[in-house]
Amino acid sequence: MAKDFISKSATKSVYRDGDVAVKEFCEGFPKAEVLNEALVTARVEELEDINVPKTLGVTVKDGKWSITKEFIEGPTLETLMKENPDKMNEYMNQFVDLQLLIHSKNCPLLNKLKDKMIRQINELPEISDSVRYELLTRLDGMPKHTKLCHGDFNPSNIIVNPDGKMYVLDWVHATQGNASADVARTYLLFSLQDKKLADMYLDLFCEKTATAKRYVQKWLPIVAAAQLTKKRPEEQELLQSWINVCEYQ
Repeated sequence: MAKDFISKSATKSVYRDGDVAVKEFCEGFPKAEVLNEALVTARVEELEDINVPKTLGVTVKDGKWSITKEFIEGPTLETLMKENPDKMNEYMNQFVDLQLLIHSKNCPLLNKLKDKMIRQINELPEISDSVRYELLTRLDGMPKHTKLCHGDFNPSNIIVNPDGKMYVLDWVHATQGNASADVARTYLLFSLQDKKLADMYLDLFCEKTATAKRYVQKWLPIVAAAQLTKKRPEEQELLQSWINVCEYQ
């Protein structure tokens, strides 16, 4: 069967090859990052109740590393949301319930979320020393939890198979930490595309968990700083506005 391309970015291409999906990284992509993604995903695969496409192998050919995974048939939840706006409330409920299931798990061998965010904030040349200090101080004061956090939880990373079962993709950013940080990041990702959907998501999450919205909002400057390390010009203005450290009312 010929290779069918699924997606492509500056650093990787994803394509289907028969019954498997192959993520092929560009030449020169760090080996450590490829192996870390495979390791993190393998650890999450061991958890019960969460559907994760199985990692089948890691290879290198002509200087390009690849990760081969089980191919899951079906559209992304993002596609379904766009094609069926009348079902948005149903889809958003399923989306939040799936995230809550993830947060109910523990995966103690994963990196700590706080440690990762400290590294990201310290890597930012765009912010002043005073802002860096405020961000790190705020991060240090956040409660220390050990819940499983996906790190990039958004509808494009969920495949819905023909039976309605939802599979969660792209666990490379998974850590153990405070679930509200993970929620703040999802809110940020929605906000970059659609502020109305972002507010719908956050309202629903807070309602289902009896979480004060203000508690999640306290994470926004921190997750915005972490997102800024991706250096995407189209996101700069919004992220810089959120990095302005202040107490949300």
